[in-house]
Amino acid sequence: MPEINTSRPDPDPKEQIAQVFEGLFAKHHRNKCYPGLVFEQGKRKMVQINVPAHDLPTLLQAKPSTDNNPDSGKNRPEVKGHTQEIKDYILKRARKGKPWILGTLTANVARNEIDIIELGRGICLVVIPRGVKLDITDGQHRKRAIHELMEGQEAKYIADNDFPITLVLEGDFNQCQTDFRDMAQTEKLHKSLLLSFGEFEGRVGITKNLLERVGMFQGKTEKIKASPDTKKRLIYTTNYIARFVSCALGDDPNNELKDYDVDDTSEALVICLNQFFSECRDTRDIFETNVQELTVEEVAAFKENCILGWSVGLEILGRLLYCIYDKENNYFIDEKTSEIAQLDWAKKSHLWNGNVVLYNPNSENKNKSYKITANASGIRIAVNTAKAHLGWI
Repeated sequence: MPEINTSRPDPDPKEQIAQVFEGLFAKHHRNKCYPGLVFEQGKRKMVQINVPAHDLPTLLQAKPSTDNNPDSGKNRPEVKGHTQEIKDYILKRARKGKPWILGTLTANVARNEIDIIELGRGICLVVIPRGVKLDITDGQHRKRAIHELMEGQEAKYIADNDFPITLVLEGDFNQCQTDFRDMAQTEKLHKSLLLSFGEFEGRVGITKNLLERVGMFQGKTEKIKASPDTKKRLIYTTNYIARFVSCALGDDPNNELKDYDVDDTSEALVICLNQFFSECRDTRDIFETNVQELTVEEVAAFKENCILGWSVGLEILGRLLYCIYDKENNYFIDEKTSEIAQLDWAKKSHLWNGNVVLYNPNSENKNKSYKITANASGIRIAVNTAKAHLGWI
């Protein structure tokens, strides 16, 4: 007779794990339950959980300081407008079906207020009784933004998302304040780096195109730090050029130019700038020389003698170019560009003296007898002085 195989197939590990979790979820169904990962850091146990958007408003609570009293809360006072900025960011991306991201929130709770069922290898189930709230250590504005979006008319854009929370098992008030302070010790990103990492649209996209296609900027622009290092033969920063772009196309250094076609607008501005920098006697040599062939002395001399080596000079140029920009046809008038190029852009020119270049005849240091100012009124006067010199007003 044939031998009967009575052995059972090996159980599927995934099914076993699923059964364990299903049993635990069923047992604690009246509480909030989340799979988690246990880890230790800084001599304390912590848990990482992922929470659906609809749970955040009732699970987390913020305790910001109020009335000029830091000890009245566990984190900083609410920053007016920051919550709205986060909401605007999410909706702007989500409405277009584009990716977006919010950083991990951090909260704390006393260890005895929640149950952590450890399953081994750092895997656990976190059981949070209904009456327990997690105090936000970092992320109060993100939580509030999610809360308001969930209660608003556009909840559909966020309702199906989950948000990670690092839960610190800490009940000491003073330590929670210290944790918030410690997490705030981050280096602020310079504007040039933020622009370099910005989405390729509007003025960010146009700026990035100019950096690659305009000889005056190519290889001569600092893309990370707040100021250009002359010793590295850098003249501009990405932020300088972005402000110029906004002035040239929108007459406002902060205009994001959201509705502008990046490729077509870039093409018009590239043609205009290459014409300008090649015709202007103050920039021609720098423009035509590859950065590898430039010397530190040449860069230093240019920045010392010409206001176009400064952010304020680019802003003046941008506002003048705006006057000759035909937006409907996406075109800068060639003849007018040449006229602007013939201006005296030297720092010592009478066009800029007293508005953006301020001299101090009593200065003891002759090499520091002036200062460059980017004051809005000074720029306005400089632009009007140049326009008057050109016969445009």
